[in-house]
Amino acid sequence: MAKSGKARAHTNIALIKYWGKADEQLILPMNNSLSVSLERFYTETKVTFDETYTEDKLVLNGVEVDDKESAKIRKYMDMVRDKSNTSMFAYIESDNYVPTAAGLASSASAYAALAAACNEALQLNYSKRELSKLARRGSGSASRSIFGGFVEWEKGYDDDSSYSFPIDANNWEDELAMIFVVINNKSKKVSSRAGMSLTRETSRFYQYWLDHVDEDIANVKTAIAYKDFVGMGEIIEANGLRMHATNLGAQPPFSYLVADSYQAMEIVHQCREAGHPCYFTMDAGPNVKILVEQKHKQYVIEQLESYFGHDKIIASDITRSGVEIIE
Repeated sequence: MAKSGKARAHTNIALIKYWGKADEQLILPMNNSLSVSLERFYTETKVTFDETYTEDKLVLNGVEVDDKESAKIRKYMDMVRDKSNTSMFAYIESDNYVPTAAGLASSASAYAALAAACNEALQLNYSKRELSKLARRGSGSASRSIFGGFVEWEKGYDDDSSYSFPIDANNWEDELAMIFVVINNKSKKVSSRAGMSLTRETSRFYQYWLDHVDEDIANVKTAIAYKDFVGMGEIIEANGLRMHATNLGAQPPFSYLVADSYQAMEIVHQCREAGHPCYFTMDAGPNVKILVEQKHKQYVIEQLESYFGHDKIIASDITRSGVEIIE
């Protein structure tokens, strides 16, 4: 008899970055991280387990994924089968509402939705914390996409102690938004995985980065508690720049940022000088993400559009909704 479950999960952006793995197989990070979940970008995934299936199949946005691309999913599903004590294969239908051009990795929302759908289909009755651990095994940042709003990922030291949890912001998320400056959606010369590994192993700046992450998280959580937007913004901006600085200290050095990345940062500085607080952050790529209060969002968008054009700017509210089961 077939067993099905369907779930929706939103993607997230790290405000305090995760950069470097302590354990590649379990996906344990070198440091804690802190993120916000995005209302506009999400994944919906339906999983059907059936004893008659002879292999796992993945249909992504209506197209069946070939064997090479689905290898990671199959490895993940083997882990799910092992944890749930089932031998059934699965038919997975996933729809990503995450535009590739936004430079947003959909893996966070994809694995969070997949974990929740498997939990529903197999009636595992996992708690949100257990779901966070399960999602983490597919993609580290997926651990955070189990929850909405502000989320912290505890690095832990083994499979059981590394999980995410929500940070109470007293609904402050409703007053905030994030703007994306789409600079380049071409394949990166250095993948996130390779960049993390190279930096951790060779960068002279990496230890300095690690030494300041816990302090950054503590200060951001204080800023959240007091709804101190400027205080929070200054910390997340500095944290993002320090992460990118570690790459310049690697051997050989590399950078994800390009000329237009720095132009977007300059426009952010100009907006602040004009009395419209906003703060940038960048992940492993050239695109710039800008955290802003809703009341200043339109002004900042207009300044960015005047240089980059309308089609290069995407905005999203922050969502307080975590992963959810849907029909």
